[in-house]
Amino acid sequence: MSWSLERDCSIRGGMIVESTMAYPDGFIHRVQSRGRTVSWAPQQKVLAHPSVACFMSHCGWNSTLEGVTNGLPFLCWPYFGDQFYNETYICEIWKTGLRFKKDEVGIITRGEIKDKIQQLLSDKRFKDKAVAIKESVTSSVQKGGQSHQNLDSFIKWIREEDINAKDRHDSKEHDFKTNS
Repeated sequence: MSWSLERDCSIRGGMIVESTMAYPDGFIHRVQSRGRTVSWAPQQKVLAHPSVACFMSHCGWNSTLEGVTNGLPFLCWPYFGDQFYNETYICEIWKTGLRFKKDEVGIITRGEIKDKIQQLLSDKRFKDKAVAIKESVTSSVQKGGQSHQNLDSFIKWIREEDINAKDRHDSKEHDFKTNS
């Protein structure tokens, strides 16, 4: 994200045709005092860190769940498939995030990213709603919560069906032996 804020270009790696380098000349040196660039990081641990203010996400389902369970507002940048549906939930139903708007040539500009970051972080309602959803989800999966109860009921039903199926099987076997 820091690259896009430094230069007016698209963030998505591999989408910039004119460059064969991962980053522009001198980029790593210019940003090393403000952040760190890594090839991989444990996303759940990063999102759980108290200094993370929001989550710029492609809105895949796993990432959506990780953002929700950490009570983070989203900056949504979907790419394909269900990501657009998840973005709709985040932005229009849960109201815990913002979507980017592309310019006339289909690029999400540095200015758009900066504006959405400022909008998201200056409006406390996004964080408040994200925390409320986190609390709801957390209580639902804990013992006694609705999701926990539903899972328990499902497991109980499976066990009963298994016992009933075994009883039906044993009864048929008994009937077969008796009638033979």
